Amino acid sequence: MRISIWAIGKTDEKYLDEGIQKYLNRLVHYTKVDLVTFKDVKPAPTTEETLKREAEMILSKIKTEDNLILLDEFGQMFRSVQFSAYIEKLQLQGIRHTIFLIGGAFGHHESIRARAQGSISLSKMTFSHQMVRLFFTEQLYRAFTIMRNEKYHND
Repeated sequence: MRISIWAIGKTDEKYLDEGIQKYLNRLVHYTKVDLVTFKDVKPAPTTEETLKREAEMILSKIKTEDNLILLDEFGQMFRSVQFSAYIEKLQLQGIRHTIFLIGGAFGHHESIRARAQGSISLSKMTFSHQMVRLFFTEQLYRAFTIMRNEKYHND
């Protein structure tokens, strides 16, 4: 399974970029993974219109067969071992490409929610969408080490 992490807006902090790259480099030993960053859309007069513009941009890039999972504050929460089982289940289902979408500052438009096959929450707390990239890439790496029974995760 190929995994893509899609995010809206660039990462401003060098330390976050370095951390994200660290885990992306580690992940290549387990699966094909890439990070795709989309430019911020021009702010609209309303939040709803901004979300709609982001959604149109994202939906124009998704293929029919892509499995879309949102990173969303209202999504399903997992412990790390459960998340590992979730990733393994996706692999066993024969899904070829899963996209994990990190929304912009205002979250996801309803049209994106309607297209998604699921949503995941990293926490009940709110994090900047830039930090979520680092947290998620680390958790993805952790999931693969759990699947392989490697010494990284302590349970």
